[in-house]
Amino acid sequence: MRVRRYPRSSRSAQGDGFGGRHDPAPSPCVRSTEDYRERDCVSGMKTAQYGRIVFGGSAVLFGVLALIWPDSDTWQTLRQLWSLPFGAFIGGCLMLLQIGGGIGIEFARTVRWGAIVLSVVYLLFSLACVPGILAAPGTYVHYGSFFEQFCLLCGAIGLYAATETDTERAAGLGRAARYGLGACAVSFTLSQLIYLPMTAALVPLWIPPNQTFWAVLTTVAFALAAISILVNRQARLAMRLMTAMLALFGVLVWIPRLLAHPEAHLNWSEFGLTFLITGAAWVVADTGAF
Repeated sequence: MRVRRYPRSSRSAQGDGFGGRHDPAPSPCVRSTEDYRERDCVSGMKTAQYGRIVFGGSAVLFGVLALIWPDSDTWQTLRQLWSLPFGAFIGGCLMLLQIGGGIGIEFARTVRWGAIVLSVVYLLFSLACVPGILAAPGTYVHYGSFFEQFCLLCGAIGLYAATETDTERAAGLGRAARYGLGACAVSFTLSQLIYLPMTAALVPLWIPPNQTFWAVLTTVAFALAAISILVNRQARLAMRLMTAMLALFGVLVWIPRLLAHPEAHLNWSEFGLTFLITGAAWVVADTGAF
């Protein structure tokens, strides 16, 4: 994307050659509204660069893992796709699209189309979690799975908003991504609260003072982030702090588990999904306006 810095007209203010006069050519220092919109778009893309690197790389990783290991530990809730007619084929195609979208958002020229592809994929992934909710509405794990995929959809929408040159539309999309991420933070809070013993068991034993302390602290942190994001009070700071916390989950929890048990497909899946959610939150936090 290129920002046009100079007006195309080169006519002088002396006349048009037929004795008439016309308005002087605009100064090279004067830019149109479209120029400013393009500049803001480019600025937003530069700001979101690191977030989309993590988001895109994790999308590629998760898609590759799912294609290599088509089992329930790797696909988790997305295995619901297999129950559809030609479900395995549909699921494989969606994973290929996820890989293509992840590669696409790594490059400025294709980031917009990559964001569109990922939005479609993650919308379908979110919908794939709905049958589990309908089958067992009293079991929260299915809601948690839905909001994990919905968080990725919010990231893709936020990334698309960063490429939008229409300021009103960009702000609207950014606002939708923010509200969606806030709802996801509520879900993360409830998931950790309902399954607090399981959350505590994931905390490495070597981190003082104890596992329960960090499980409770991170649950409170998710709750505070959700409130801040939804009411839009220091929302950007809250999203960035939540992004940092999610990244630490990946580094402190899942990387050691991968090193200890690289043969466990669930560890790889959780590692990829954790950094996918991290990248999605990062991208939304860097959205220019919401």
